[in-house]
Amino acid sequence: MYNHLFLFACLPLRCQQSSNSTKKLALAIKDMAAAEDYDTAAAVAVFHQSRAGVCGLVQSGVNTIPPLFLMPTSPSPWSPTTTAFAIPAVDLSLPRRDTVALVRAAACSCGFFHVINHGVPAGIVDSAVSAARAFHEQPRAVRSAFYSIEPVGGAVTYSTIPIAPQQGAPLLPWRDTLRVRFGPGEPDLGRLPAACRDVLQEYQRSLTAFGKEMAGLLSEALGVGTERLERAMQVEGWLMACHYYPPCPEPERVVGSLEHTDPSLFTVLAQDGVGGLQVRRDNGEEWGRAQGTIWCS
Repeated sequence: MYNHLFLFACLPLRCQQSSNSTKKLALAIKDMAAAEDYDTAAAVAVFHQSRAGVCGLVQSGVNTIPPLFLMPTSPSPWSPTTTAFAIPAVDLSLPRRDTVALVRAAACSCGFFHVINHGVPAGIVDSAVSAARAFHEQPRAVRSAFYSIEPVGGAVTYSTIPIAPQQGAPLLPWRDTLRVRFGPGEPDLGRLPAACRDVLQEYQRSLTAFGKEMAGLLSEALGVGTERLERAMQVEGWLMACHYYPPCPEPERVVGSLEHTDPSLFTVLAQDGVGGLQVRRDNGEEWGRAQGTIWCS
């Protein structure tokens, strides 16, 4: 199984000069949107065939949201009917017994917590976020070589990942994603720029050690011994997803990500100073804002 490792980066885009190809992409999607017999499937195909992602749309100078990205009007999670709550924090510098108790309480109360004194150097996290930004801000011709909406078929893929079909959701998020698979075995990351490749590999090594520590704490919190979860998980590799959210001309009409529950045993997330990560309790009436870097869910 793959344990999901997210480099959750909310990154504003420094737009580059538009190329003719991205201008043509914007015009093609605009023409489709203006047609009365709008063909959704054809519009999706045109978008993915451009291999430019949402970043390409922004670089083309688009100033209206294509229908593929439009979100039906819905109340904000921070409406007057909702209540904010404080997300638990787990301090790994405390005595082991105290840390286990904090992990148990956080996992039982909301299933999400901020990890402090985690031992992952801040410089490594910052460098990884910068490396993700650098990849997404490369010229379109460089990024497009990695474009694939299929999650398999290579150690490195880049795309605008379609949203799983559901009522009231757009077809595509306003987000591009670089996915890097580590393992089983040594990943083939040779095509990535050296600065990006080396930094993300160092980040993955640091997070692998951190992930093992968290697996042990969760296992102890369950009362089954430190190594039980790690043995049961049989982790063969890690999936790192580097999300990039370009600036949007109408941000209230799109989503970067819908409400979801991660499918993995636990997820490690890091976000930059822009923030944006939110957590909802099971009752659906309380939301918490996640501020800071390393989070577990």
